[in-house]
Amino acid sequence: MSIEMIPDGTATLDDAAAARRKAFVDAARELFFANGYAGTTMSSIAGKVGGSKTTLWSYFPSKEELFAAVADDIVARHGAVLQTDLPVDEPVLAVLRRFGLLLMTTLLSTPLLSLYRLVVGEAERFPHLAEMFYDRGPRYGKARLAAWMDEKMKRGELRKGDPMQAVFHFAGLCQAGLYYHAVLGLPEGRDLDCLPGEIDAAVDTFYRAWGPEAP
Repeated sequence: MSIEMIPDGTATLDDAAAARRKAFVDAARELFFANGYAGTTMSSIAGKVGGSKTTLWSYFPSKEELFAAVADDIVARHGAVLQTDLPVDEPVLAVLRRFGLLLMTTLLSTPLLSLYRLVVGEAERFPHLAEMFYDRGPRYGKARLAAWMDEKMKRGELRKGDPMQAVFHFAGLCQAGLYYHAVLGLPEGRDLDCLPGEIDAAVDTFYRAWGPEAP
């Protein structure tokens, strides 16, 4: 819908502004994924929505800020793992299995895969985009899991060590198989039926290394 087609009489000013903003974010996401960051201009985004560049600039003064809004929108809609509970009173293995399955289901969703590929493809020319993406999703999720692991280490349910290092190990194990194929668009990456088994193996391997030390 062109932003000029949003009827002012049927929505409050705030509703109309939110609809205009969403239209720009949706158009930017589509064009970023199709043409890359460098290949997408603010003019093309404004043209796709049907508004003027001046209107677009009033919402997003730069393409970088618009990219950040696209990343935030995708994380908000598909980054369920960032909000999932991490109960410190539940057993380690149960929480890790649940978290690992949700993590990989989230990362394997089409929007997040597309965003990740876009960021990786542009990281050399636009390193700030990679930092922006990492701060808005992975860094926050890893910090939450590290805080949980730190508490489990204090309780003696995991061996003592660097909680963030433990998070890196666990995340790496979860992403060791299916995810790598999915990022590359290989047929093996579409076989989600094997995901629970991969997570079980990742949790088992992680716990062999980070389980509580023998008394």
